[in-house]
Amino acid sequence: MTLLCAVLALASCSQDKTISNGYPIGQVPFTDVKVDTDSFWGQRLQASREVTIPLAFSKCEETERYTNFERAAHPSDTNRPTAFPFDDTDVYKTIEGASYLLQTYPDPEMEAYIDSVLVIVAAAQEPDGYLYTARTQNPAHPHPWSGMERWSEVEGGSHEFYNLGHMLEGAVAHYLATGKRNFLDIAIRYADCVCREIGDKEGQQCLVPGHQIAEMGLAKLYLVTGDRKYLDQAKFFLDYRGKTSRRDPYSQSHLPVTEQDEAVGHSVRAEYMYSGMADVAALTGDQSYIDAIDRIWENMTGKKTYITGGVGSSHHNEGFLGNYELPNNSAYCETCASIGNVYTNYRMFLLHGDSKYYDVLERSLYNALLSGISLDGGAFFYPNPLESDGSHQRQPWFGCACCPSNICRFIPSVPGYIYAAEGKDLYVNLYASNTMTHKLEGREVSLKQTTAYPWSGNVQIDILKNKAGVFTLKLRIPGWLRGEVIPGDLYTFADMVDTRYHVLVNGEEVASELENGYFSIERKWKEGDVISLEMDMEARFIRADENVEADRGRLCVQRGPLVYCAEFADNEGDVREACLSIDDDLEVEIRPDLLYGINVIKDGDLTLIPYYAWNHRGKGEMEVWFKEIE
Repeated sequence: MTLLCAVLALASCSQDKTISNGYPIGQVPFTDVKVDTDSFWGQRLQASREVTIPLAFSKCEETERYTNFERAAHPSDTNRPTAFPFDDTDVYKTIEGASYLLQTYPDPEMEAYIDSVLVIVAAAQEPDGYLYTARTQNPAHPHPWSGMERWSEVEGGSHEFYNLGHMLEGAVAHYLATGKRNFLDIAIRYADCVCREIGDKEGQQCLVPGHQIAEMGLAKLYLVTGDRKYLDQAKFFLDYRGKTSRRDPYSQSHLPVTEQDEAVGHSVRAEYMYSGMADVAALTGDQSYIDAIDRIWENMTGKKTYITGGVGSSHHNEGFLGNYELPNNSAYCETCASIGNVYTNYRMFLLHGDSKYYDVLERSLYNALLSGISLDGGAFFYPNPLESDGSHQRQPWFGCACCPSNICRFIPSVPGYIYAAEGKDLYVNLYASNTMTHKLEGREVSLKQTTAYPWSGNVQIDILKNKAGVFTLKLRIPGWLRGEVIPGDLYTFADMVDTRYHVLVNGEEVASELENGYFSIERKWKEGDVISLEMDMEARFIRADENVEADRGRLCVQRGPLVYCAEFADNEGDVREACLSIDDDLEVEIRPDLLYGINVIKDGDLTLIPYYAWNHRGKGEMEVWFKEIE
């Protein structure tokens, strides 16, 4: 995830032997990137700081998330856990998001609040490290999903390992942001408990997570501590999946992970598993893991991904249906799954260095994922459909609050996805106004990126400092600009618009052959050098593969990375009956007064807005795919 390189740097300092994160490409961590406050992403970070994270903490108080820990510190036959055995993770995830923000916005009051929460969490931990309030607060009457004994339902609904995974993710983020061990030590003790009791050795129980994420967290804990047992435990969880008593597609346990070739089952579980496989593959060199996730990625991207970058079609299993089964009104596209899609594609890029993974990542980031949170940061979608009759509304919280707390931890991490580095190659993967300072092979490079992206395709990069001498700047040329909607043939541009780009250095155009979607410029950069990337950003019509029955005979509209939709507030009549033709003229109109500042697209009497911005003006119809007329 976004902390991998920060973890690696810390591990290198704290251990006698440098621990490699294994990935061929390294991340420029979020701590090295400062996003401009008046930019597209700056506004979202500010909303996270001022609204989302305070709201999440208040909901943890209001909905008795903290009370669970207080009760666990004083077990009683009268204690009753809250609705779900994974409610503890809302606390861990909110601390994680707040920890990211502490790097950008130091806040002693927030830090002190987190410390006060961790006192409550620590008091709930049992002497041997076990920390699971759904059982501990009333061992004689645990949560109905938990089973009467430890781990007895961990492959089902208990979520004991799921809780561990989110605890580890939050604890590592908190440790790196503050340098304090109070959360990390709690997490290490629970991880040690799991490592002692779960495995294939004599006296251990051979079990795997019912809901994956522990694999990712254990890999991070290995990088922080250098203790190999945590990596071994992550690999054990993956190696034994499909070999224990739990064997079904819903939990991706129908086959051993290295034999899988299709995205199936619960989409969040799936994406977390694929991300964990990538982490373990990078750290162990297990090529069979990489081969498997390559196959799965091809299936998921080529046959099971929505135009918005969302994944998971079905409410029934909160996950995948068959190939090309992508209904719009009933699309699930859980916000957590979109976050997972970013995690998976990010890791695929680190493994392979191909921009196509960032094309998918960007599509999910700007559309399906951002739709999951309101512009002010205070309301959330669980599913993100591509069509609505007006029955869909964002909510300030949910009883099952995995999506609000997950997006709470994700948005502050976005700066860590903008750049990457490999030796003396510096990748610019996302375009956002920011200042970045990072060391290439131990020598500092600083640059400033200025852009109105995603509204404009013009990007300026100023070299502020360069002590690295000659290095290669690798600019990602997005697939949407190169005529590729998404890797594969699932979606194609329906029009014949010719989009181009130009790269200039100090005002003079330069040329380069694209390699894996990157425009590379190698030179000895000096302070004051200016790189300009000018990308045509035209509104385009898109068709889906004929196998996608729900979209057959329909068009949708995209401009840059943004998918557009029509909703009731801008249009007369039911927008679900609106029609488009590829011969229509699409006009772009800048509207700084609307929805925090957007560009709208007009097609005659039809007005389109970015998909992520829908449902801010009351209940009404919304449509992404429109009937095509000749």
